[in-house]
Amino acid sequence: MIVWINGAFGAGKTTTARELIELIPNSALFDPEVIGGALTHLLPPKRLAEVGDFQDLPIWRRLVVDTAAAMLADLGGVLVVPMTLLRQEYRDEIFGGLASRRIPVRHVLLAPAETILRERIAEREIPADLADGEMRVRQWSYDHIEPYRAALAAWLTADAHPVDTSALTPYETALRIAEAVRTGDAPACDIVQTPEPTAETLAAGVLLFDEQDRVLLVDPTYKAGWEFPGGVVEPGEAPARAGMREVAEETGIRLDEVPRLLVVDWEAPVPPGYGGLRFLFDGGLLDSHEAGRLVLPGPELRDWRFVTEEEAAGLLPPVRYERLRWALRARERGAALYLEAGIPLG
Repeated sequence: MIVWINGAFGAGKTTTARELIELIPNSALFDPEVIGGALTHLLPPKRLAEVGDFQDLPIWRRLVVDTAAAMLADLGGVLVVPMTLLRQEYRDEIFGGLASRRIPVRHVLLAPAETILRERIAEREIPADLADGEMRVRQWSYDHIEPYRAALAAWLTADAHPVDTSALTPYETALRIAEAVRTGDAPACDIVQTPEPTAETLAAGVLLFDEQDRVLLVDPTYKAGWEFPGGVVEPGEAPARAGMREVAEETGIRLDEVPRLLVVDWEAPVPPGYGGLRFLFDGGLLDSHEAGRLVLPGPELRDWRFVTEEEAAGLLPPVRYERLRWALRARERGAALYLEAGIPLG
């Protein structure tokens, strides 16, 4: 299990985490800041210059998941992780990656009053030998108060178990967290993800259209980027039936008829992915009444929207967009296409 301590920069996450591992038996501390520091030595300066925060590096998010999983596999017990996560898509990606490894996460938010937070930032000790320490540490914390406030309003308070630390010492805060974990007041996050594949997979997506002939895309909580409704075909399951099942699970829409095949695309393996066959089916038109019945199960989808082909180009990864583009051509022509890596053959 992981206890993830979130909060604004300067909220006291690391100090509280050190107290907490003394209260939870068989627990250890994992600070993802270490991963960020290592990447400054591992990645080319040009790559580092492309982002303003190491959290924006996909490799950082992957390594956080991989390292946490490796530590738990070696140590067992509980891992306490003090790390600010203000972007919901990053939280979803990391917690989803952990869920795929069957690792539950208890998400706790340290939430002092903003006046208290500003006082603590002002009083925070900065190592004298840290170059530009005042700018790099104190000003960084001040600059991220507004993004923290925005995250609170948008999703944080509904997602994490809050602990008001305005009048609490780090030890008292740790006691509150330990008790919330013990009693279940800080429950495991309900984010879900299928286990990571260990071989090539078979996946089925379904294209659904609105009355303006726009196609439905969904934004999964467990991985970055937009997708088609659909998912991995289970053993012994027909691809079209798998697509129908996934549409019902993700959106609440139940298709009455088996959808027509549009494309079969072979996705080449690109480490760490294994690739495999990808089917896209035509789920047909949703009238305004049916479109209004779309639901968003919190554990699986963050958002959905109907988009034009041009709009989809800005949302989908290139190979997935090519798959959509050729599926739309197949729909126009009334004949299915065979693709390899998004390119039609035969």
